[in-house]
Amino acid sequence: MRQSLITGIGIWSCLGRSQGEVAKSLRSGTPGIGISHARKVYGYQSSLTGLVSMPDLTKEPLRNAQRKCLSEPSIYAYMAVKQALAQASITDCSRYALIVSNDSTACANAETEGIMETYHDTRRVGGFQVFRSLNSTVSMALASIFGFSGLSLTLSAACAGGGHAVGIAHSLIASGIIDAAVVVGAQEVGTLAYTAFDALGVFSRNESSPSTASRPFDKSRDGLVPSGGAAALVIESEEHYAQRFSMSGRLHYPMAEVLGYGFSTSPNIVSPSADSILAAMRMALGKETPVPQLTTIFPHATSTRDGDSAEAQAISELTKRMERPPLTVPIKALTGHECWMSGVSTIVYAIIQQQGGFVSPHPHLAEKDSAASSLIIPTRPQEYNHGLCLCNSFGFGGTNAAIFLNLLP
Repeated sequence: MRQSLITGIGIWSCLGRSQGEVAKSLRSGTPGIGISHARKVYGYQSSLTGLVSMPDLTKEPLRNAQRKCLSEPSIYAYMAVKQALAQASITDCSRYALIVSNDSTACANAETEGIMETYHDTRRVGGFQVFRSLNSTVSMALASIFGFSGLSLTLSAACAGGGHAVGIAHSLIASGIIDAAVVVGAQEVGTLAYTAFDALGVFSRNESSPSTASRPFDKSRDGLVPSGGAAALVIESEEHYAQRFSMSGRLHYPMAEVLGYGFSTSPNIVSPSADSILAAMRMALGKETPVPQLTTIFPHATSTRDGDSAEAQAISELTKRMERPPLTVPIKALTGHECWMSGVSTIVYAIIQQQGGFVSPHPHLAEKDSAASSLIIPTRPQEYNHGLCLCNSFGFGGTNAAIFLNLLP
């Protein structure tokens, strides 16, 4: 089994448009959550959202046809992949796989239906709209723009999709099927993106205090805050990495090792299962006994009542025999729930913290839920070396993913 290394990261989120901006928000515990008045006018029960800025593509070296093919999540993903490739010193993507987590193109499809409702003529839709409307919109667009010529696909697995995308890339590299991959998580945040989720009543109604509305593991949490953007990782085998930099004569240190991938499916399509979550985490950690000593767990922790409780129970069971309990660091207290991108962005946020030597706080944790009583959740910024960690992502339909990482200094 070959080793997988993470050698480049990219991020475009409500916490910032670069690693530097995001690091500043993470270190200070500054949320990127606010109010979308357009959502309230449209008919949402909750107007809370992650505030993600739209990139200006007129400043990018893209042909007009390429820009027209880019959907909202593809635009965010383009910016994140650019960053990751630059950091990893990659100029030729032809031998890299492209694996994307994306599960909806609601905004683009609604635009199409709006045009048809107005004009009743498909010729008004335009030929490029199909590329923005398909679920594989991100992988199609990025493969063409950056020149990926190997494996290219979009993986659809709800909010666990990003974790599965990383795990599948790691598995393909470990087995020798591919040498390297760019893994992307992308999530739209436009007014039309979350209509069906809002209908479920799962969003926080704490509109009077947007910055404290996302409260993972807090006793008073009242729902998640939707968010989005894009995150990207360059993952490659140790051999590919060594050969690439020995040929270039440059020195470049990897940021993390992917040590394991765990997965499971809960028996209920909506209700989370602590047993299934625990199974995914144990699978990621492997068959070693005792369980490897973790320093940090970056939980899925979306701020929903049932989801947080089930995950807290699973984490408590996993860590109860560990010599030192790891920190549990719920990043969604700052970002809200980035859905299809969250499995990738959580790893990016973990790496940024390790590179900066700090741990991000949950600044508005007032009183822990009883299920989370044994979890050690930092509420203030502090210096920290993360080392061995787990990154969790779980999704509707019961799909669960866990990634075991060694975060390198």
